[in-house]
Amino acid sequence: MAAKAVKAEAPAAAAKFYPAEDAPKPLHKKKAKAGGQKLRASLVPGAVLILLVGRFKGKRVVFLKQLPSGLLLVTGPYAINGVPARRVNAAYVIATSTVVDVAAVDTSAFTDAFFKTKPAKVHHNKSAKSEEEFFAAPTGEAKVLPAAYVAAQAALDAAVGAKLSEEQKGYLNTRFSLRGGDKPHTMSF
Repeated sequence: MAAKAVKAEAPAAAAKFYPAEDAPKPLHKKKAKAGGQKLRASLVPGAVLILLVGRFKGKRVVFLKQLPSGLLLVTGPYAINGVPARRVNAAYVIATSTVVDVAAVDTSAFTDAFFKTKPAKVHHNKSAKSEEEFFAAPTGEAKVLPAAYVAAQAALDAAVGAKLSEEQKGYLNTRFSLRGGDKPHTMSF
């Protein structure tokens, strides 16, 4: 066998300048998957969840389905514990071992578009209101929910409420909290 001639490559030219230590470097951005996130095994439709953040922190809710955005559709039901149909991130819930049969509940009305609100109009002319108008008493107009939202919430409450026993209604109505000395990592929900 003949030995192949190895070509000697010319050494690479040294750079004239070294990069500064504080030169900005682009950050790696993770792109979300189109199909949303994968659910934990404990998040099954009908599971009772404990909300960990937000206005309804500590409330128990019933998980209905995962929306295309990856968020969870949950409800109190509103008639039982005051939690309306909401979208919740799966990272901010604890699943309990209690499961309600919600296979027959129709959730087709609740989509990501259902929860989108129109942005409020912004007044860029700050001098439009006089000082008297600014400090005047509010008119007392209450924000009215759209009739479609109220009807969809009432239908959902009736369907889920029919599947709940009196014990489950009482369980959903109690708020979850921790006291001193409680060890959540050893608890089973």
